[in-house]
Amino acid sequence: MTITSEEDLDRLRAIGRICAVARDAMAAALEPGMTTKELDDIGRKILDDNGARSAPEVTYQFPGATCISVNEEVAHGIPGPRVINAGDLVNIDVSAEKDGIFADTGASFIVPPGTAKIEKLCRDGKKAMWAGIRAVRAGGRLADVGDAIGKFAGTNGYTLIRNLASHGIGHGLHDEPGEIPTWPDRSERRRIANGLVFTVEPFLSLGGQIAEEKSHDDPWTLVAMPKALCVQYEHTIVATTRGAVVVTLAA
Repeated sequence: MTITSEEDLDRLRAIGRICAVARDAMAAALEPGMTTKELDDIGRKILDDNGARSAPEVTYQFPGATCISVNEEVAHGIPGPRVINAGDLVNIDVSAEKDGIFADTGASFIVPPGTAKIEKLCRDGKKAMWAGIRAVRAGGRLADVGDAIGKFAGTNGYTLIRNLASHGIGHGLHDEPGEIPTWPDRSERRRIANGLVFTVEPFLSLGGQIAEEKSHDDPWTLVAMPKALCVQYEHTIVATTRGAVVVTLAA
């Protein structure tokens, strides 16, 4: 999607805020003993109350309103009976549609008490995302996003999951210009159009290189290979000549 009017931007900001409110409410409710289904129900209610629809449900018939991934799970975890425990690393990914416009956001959280190593991974995952966002500018290269994230990851001793990319969004959950690498990719030659809407969502890991299906019985949930903890932070942004405008903020 490319923003061409204030009306388009207003609609994008509206659904972006709803996704952010759901993300933050779910994070605030995280506590040991609750199930991932109970956490998902909180997000679903916020979407429903605001007239929004779960994007993975309407697009892919995903079995949940949000994606909740715990510990060894990298992405697309199915909400269900899994009990969240103290010390767990939980990723909450919320994407939704309203009035024909989609937005997407996510973040990883440690359920206290967390180890210093995992707490640092979370802080650095957020920094990696912002490094990518700061690299966005209309007229610049899409590769600048992955280069900036890759520089941060390499300097700080992390790996990046290289088969889970950022993506265009707006008229659909996955929109033009398709996948956008959040790692250095010399083959990426495309330029960033003014008004282009896309996500920035690096998957920063303590050793993982790619994401694979968790099991044959679960075609959705992905885990890192080699096995390693991973965090994901994600915002939906609009590219402008002055940089990126983030639309998935709660306030």
